[in-house]
Amino acid sequence: MAKICVIGAGFAGHTAALYLGDKLGREHEVTVINRSPNFVYIPSLVWVGIDRMPVEKTLFDLQKVYDGKNVNFIAGRATEVHADAQHVVVEPNGEGATPVQVDYDYLIIATGPKLDFEATPGLGPAAGNTWSICSPPHALEAREKYLEAVDRMEKGDRQRIVIGTGHGAATCQGAALEYITNVHKDLVRRGVRDKCDLTYLSNEPELGDFGIRGLNVKHRGRKTSAAEFIGAVFKDYDITPQVGRGVTRVEKESIHWEDMEGTSGETGYDYAMLIPRFQGQPLKYVGKDGADVADQITNPGGMIKVDGIYGLPWDELAANPDAWPAVYQNPNYTNIFAAGIAFAPPGPISKPHMNPNGVPMSPAPPRTGMVSGIIGRIVALNVIDLVEKGRMTHSERMTEMAAACIASMGDSLWDGSAAVIMVYPVVPDTRKYPNEDGRDEFVTHMEMGLAGAWMKRMIHTTFMHKLKVRIGWKIIPE
Repeated sequence: MAKICVIGAGFAGHTAALYLGDKLGREHEVTVINRSPNFVYIPSLVWVGIDRMPVEKTLFDLQKVYDGKNVNFIAGRATEVHADAQHVVVEPNGEGATPVQVDYDYLIIATGPKLDFEATPGLGPAAGNTWSICSPPHALEAREKYLEAVDRMEKGDRQRIVIGTGHGAATCQGAALEYITNVHKDLVRRGVRDKCDLTYLSNEPELGDFGIRGLNVKHRGRKTSAAEFIGAVFKDYDITPQVGRGVTRVEKESIHWEDMEGTSGETGYDYAMLIPRFQGQPLKYVGKDGADVADQITNPGGMIKVDGIYGLPWDELAANPDAWPAVYQNPNYTNIFAAGIAFAPPGPISKPHMNPNGVPMSPAPPRTGMVSGIIGRIVALNVIDLVEKGRMTHSERMTEMAAACIASMGDSLWDGSAAVIMVYPVVPDTRKYPNEDGRDEFVTHMEMGLAGAWMKRMIHTTFMHKLKVRIGWKIIPE
């Protein structure tokens, strides 16, 4: 009997667990470890953060789902991975709970990120200056502070709202874009938009870069860049963009930053939501005789090293699509896999930049949402292969992977909107697509309108259906 352990139950880990339980759960042992007893549909936290969706609609109980899929579940925090002895140490939730040991033959690490607010002095909810929509508790705090700002506007006070990224190496610019456009729409709905100055503050070299080197599409008969597309939205919404800025510290009512040339500046605010840098979760990796083997498993940021080619100069990486991992397997411990944000990319997709003062302006590659789900499925299918056949038969590099993003720009199904963005491949491949973008010009597309708002809400409902393992779940793509 094979024992498979999955650490993390976000998009990547939960998807992997469902495939593993469905195929192996009756004859083998599948165990999921997750700090929360709930799955969280993180994309919809953007609506929680403006009081347009109850947080309960973004959650469901994991135990109930896993009971029906022959998957064991431990709600608790994984603290140690004993890579040679092949077990994980877990601290179960609950005061005074005794640590337990979970043995494995195969381990999938899909922890999601550590939200590294500490990398930027003064950033984040703990510092009490800026807020976040990266988790349900954070989204609820953001909602509370946002509604306080709304209340001040309703009383006639002008407010400065700043939304974006809080570190030069942050990712998830898409979440910040969704949040700021939804804030705009919400303030219009409440009748106080004229009382607010909205600023988008980002480490992207230009609008619409998203950490994927931007994109160009044919839109209404002419070629349009994401920068032009998003810029037009911001002009229409009266949102001031400040891009190419790495936040260096945050104080009450003042965000300090440096730009790509090394010039320092600050942006004043009354309410701010800034996405932090993502790092790997702080697991301890133990080898033989208690040795620390973290350097064999993780990169310096704590992300899991897999079958990519690391250390290439950016120009070489950009020209070599095969440098990106295909099976997400650690080369030193081949029974350890990583999925979603937990895996270490071989480098940035967008060209990195360090300003003269050493402040990075390098958006990290996005590995969330659809990308996480696809990788979770690939990893699960390969573990199933190894258990049943002794060899892997599935692979998919991010240079072969399509991703769809529907960025909400107002949730109303009557006058809302959303930007529908299709990218193929996520990481440009200039060998296969020898154009300036390295992407399939027929598939890659951007569109905005009311239909997108309907699609965004439909995707929330459809994916919650899939992830709860309701009828037809496997035919719904990741």
